Amino acid sequence: MKVLIDTNVILDVLCGRTEFLEASSKVWKYCEVNKITGVISALSIPNIVYILRKELDPDKTKEIIDRLFLIFEVAELKTEDLRKAAEMKTSDYEDAIQMCCAARINANFIVTRNIRDFVSSTVPAVKPSELIERI
Repeated sequence: MKVLIDTNVILDVLCGRTEFLEASSKVWKYCEVNKITGVISALSIPNIVYILRKELDPDKTKEIIDRLFLIFEVAELKTEDLRKAAEMKTSDYEDAIQMCCAARINANFIVTRNIRDFVSSTVPAVKPSELIERI
């Protein structure tokens, strides 16, 4: 099973967001032990670094990026993703890019806490806890 993991699920673990940590950590673990193939969009990495920028020095930034590369595959950001996302009728361009990327890599699911932001996706969106139940 191949899943595209949305930025918020990655940040749940990196930021220790208590309410979401257990399920998101399990998703990470399943990716780490190759029970599922976890993919993040190349777009997620600069977004993660930007959000964590106040807490990161260059060494910590490199450590987090290296860790992400060890656990997840990174899907390139392609021109066609950007064009298709711009044509979608969604209010969030970043989510549209994630949807296009998930479709292009033939992901089975998009793992996100924001299911309603992905209702127009051709790839079904599931919460981390729902993905765990399906495995």
